[in-house]
Amino acid sequence: MTESILMRLRRGSSLLAEYLGARRVGRKRTIADAAALAHFLDTRASHIAQTTLYGYLRTRAGTRYPVLFENDAFVVSINHAKWQMWLACLSDVAVYAGGLLARRSRDDAAAAGAVVRRAVDAILERTGRPSDAGPRFDEGVEVVRERLTRCDWHALRDDEAAFTASPEALVRHAPIIPELMALDEEIVRNSVRFRWQEVRRDLRAALDADAVVGRAG
Repeated sequence: MTESILMRLRRGSSLLAEYLGARRVGRKRTIADAAALAHFLDTRASHIAQTTLYGYLRTRAGTRYPVLFENDAFVVSINHAKWQMWLACLSDVAVYAGGLLARRSRDDAAAAGAVVRRAVDAILERTGRPSDAGPRFDEGVEVVRERLTRCDWHALRDDEAAFTASPEALVRHAPIIPELMALDEEIVRNSVRFRWQEVRRDLRAALDADAVVGRAG
């Protein structure tokens, strides 16, 4: 029997919450160790991935948005896009966090970078390879790791410069026909960048860089 639209949407929301863990970290909670940093990176990447991808699709589809979930091919495409978007968001917020650690910590920048790489490795290991992630998930994981390996932590500024992968991922992977994406691209990229402003504020306020780097050393 064909699954109802409502049940499909509910199932999708449940899986998204389970897989992406779209939880918010309280602004007053201090990030003082590697585990707290990993939690922040994972939950904020998840939140931005969810809100930007599903928000864009809902805006573009309008009242037809629930009907899209009757199409099995669309559901497969959105699941693939969801995980590519999550990886890109994780990459961006990890790079930003590493730059903030490098500037604030009394240790050298290499130590800050090592903390971030270990945090991301822990997140990726915990996530594993989701069954609905698509054939390019492993490639996306390697792209994240390579970016963190090559990153010049000293050169990072406290602005939106680190957030390059997530706008590109939404444009590239959202299941929207190319003609419509060409019309939307600038707005889509700017909307993703805007979403990161609150994340940057939260991390600035919560991060105890010396504690995170010192305890990880």
